[in-house]
Amino acid sequence: MCDKEIDPMKIAIVCYPTFGGSGVVATELGIALAKLNHEVHFITYKQPVRLDLLNPNIHFHEVHVPTYPLFLYQPYELALSSKLVGIIKKHNIDVLHVHYAIPHAYAGYMAKKMLEEEGIYIPMLTTLHGTDITLVGNHPNYKPAVTFSINNSDIVTSVSQSLKDDTLRLFNIKQDIKVVPNFIDVSQQKTSFTDCQREVMALPEERIVTHISNFRPVKRITDIIDIFYNIQKEMPAKLLMVGEGPERKPAEQKCKEFGIKDKVIFLGNSNEIDKILCFSDLFLLPSERESFGLAALEAMVNKVPVISSNAGGIPEVNRHGVSGYLSNVGDIEEMSANAIKILKDDDVLEQFKENAYKEAKTFDVNEIVPKYIALYEGALAMT
Repeated sequence: MCDKEIDPMKIAIVCYPTFGGSGVVATELGIALAKLNHEVHFITYKQPVRLDLLNPNIHFHEVHVPTYPLFLYQPYELALSSKLVGIIKKHNIDVLHVHYAIPHAYAGYMAKKMLEEEGIYIPMLTTLHGTDITLVGNHPNYKPAVTFSINNSDIVTSVSQSLKDDTLRLFNIKQDIKVVPNFIDVSQQKTSFTDCQREVMALPEERIVTHISNFRPVKRITDIIDIFYNIQKEMPAKLLMVGEGPERKPAEQKCKEFGIKDKVIFLGNSNEIDKILCFSDLFLLPSERESFGLAALEAMVNKVPVISSNAGGIPEVNRHGVSGYLSNVGDIEEMSANAIKILKDDDVLEQFKENAYKEAKTFDVNEIVPKYIALYEGALAMT
């Protein structure tokens, strides 16, 4: 992965352990670091969904928040900062890497200050992922704390140039922000499965269109149903909807109104994303906001072209006319037309599939993880 030998480091990673992009990236980063013989300690309230503990270099520490009737909301950030102090001291951690500003950067800063009282200095790298800046973090109730936490991090990164620009626009940031994009392990992607054939999902003549997300309003889930409705009028097709969230019921209702319930399969959350994408012909991502578009990258590495909005960092991943097409947010007709353009011709579809894979390889773990390692080394040099 790296040309030069790197002295093993002990790295603590704080993240959300959910299906969301920030947790996935943090988990994959830790796994990649462990393979390079670094000792990685995950610290969060439950085991991250993609974390494999079989590697002896990977450790998981659960944050327990005791319930107390005085508190309407239990103070997770206090429990987290205290846990960080204990883990950093016990395992002689070299670097603390927090993903998602709220509340991880704030808790990390408090842990740093507590440790400094004991003469221990731990550098903290904060990675900004998206809604921690553009949505939640920009709320007046949180904005001062987020600004403070970012400015008091030793190193700050963002997953796209778009997110960096948003952060500098929305907050009074005095720190330099380095862009380190999300990544994917190309070598781990499978292109075929023997235990589940495509026919399980669709008929041989049907195109398979897929969407994967947390089904929040920002993902514009009903736009996906509108786009697919136009696609299926032009050719036999199935739509696979992967994920859970508040927009699932409105989407199911729209399928019922359009009379396409039999053509749309809601799969819920899944740990078999690669298998689902293996059978897919097209990925839809019409989001109102995306800091990066990790779901698009996961589709592309599985040779699935992407029809997306041009919001946020998506254009940094999905190249218009190469790996798919970009349109303005809410432009259902153009997205539908571009989808049909790709799907209606076998040769065109095959070319887009190959292009998507080629573009995805530029975000391979071997290209991106060394950038984080260099930042860790830089942070250690500050001590």
